[in-house]
Amino acid sequence: MNGLLDSFLEYLSVERGLAKNTIEAYKRDLKSYIYFLRKKNIIDINSSNRAIIVAYLLQMQKSGKASSSISRTCAALRSFYQFLFREHVISEDPTIDLDTPKLEQRLPKVLNTEEVEKLLSQPDITTPLGLRDKSMLELLYATGMRVSELISLSVEDVNLETGFLRCMGKGSKERIIPVGSIALEYLKEYLSSVRKQLLNGKESKKLFFNRQGNPMTRQGFWKIIKKYSKQAGIYKKITPHTLRHSFATHLLENGADLRAVQEMLGHADISTTQRYTHLTQNRIKQVYDKTHPRA
Repeated sequence: MNGLLDSFLEYLSVERGLAKNTIEAYKRDLKSYIYFLRKKNIIDINSSNRAIIVAYLLQMQKSGKASSSISRTCAALRSFYQFLFREHVISEDPTIDLDTPKLEQRLPKVLNTEEVEKLLSQPDITTPLGLRDKSMLELLYATGMRVSELISLSVEDVNLETGFLRCMGKGSKERIIPVGSIALEYLKEYLSSVRKQLLNGKESKKLFFNRQGNPMTRQGFWKIIKKYSKQAGIYKKITPHTLRHSFATHLLENGADLRAVQEMLGHADISTTQRYTHLTQNRIKQVYDKTHPRA
């Protein structure tokens, strides 16, 4: 079964062009499923069936797995069995009409504008690392990029003249995002005075680096944002994605078009972007309750 899994993962990468993180998630989900089959003494994928799949999903549910994890596993299993059916490895697909558990509608955590200002003002821009951190934080909030997209940027992806950058999103889909004047100002300063210094004589097209002159990693940026949120006295649970959520919410609060925000975020489905409208509606209701004499 591991050989079949490897073939499936290669198909996801080469033919469907899925993002590396998505493929890794599918790999983990399917490895757990294969382990479950082995514990049931099922060593041939043809011996698995709908009842076995349902039993596995129920086990996930009983063990307290989040509905989002179960839903993603459903998607992975469907895709895997469809692939096996198309490749004539199995004679029928046991995942047809398989129900996906309903997801709880979880609203993303966001910072208000005052908290964003506090966070972005923390780096000491008189130091090379501080200016780098300031540039990264400003750019993340200015564009709503994912952290993986931010750390993948090369110098050529940024056009300082026009104030736009090119971003490679999920599934290698390219999008062009405008960059605000403040983020551009710090980025120009970073490029002119700090980037070469951080490279320590190395050659690279990447935009951001750590103190060793190696490309910035997700883990490295995670530590940076945790450090500055603590320094700013912000006790909300902040992740690198928080600035992306805040970017979308603040745009919509100020009247931005939903489709435009969808384009900037790189969402394939507008329903993903629409969850931010729930946050703006909550905000409007709070303002109404606070200010209307008969609220």
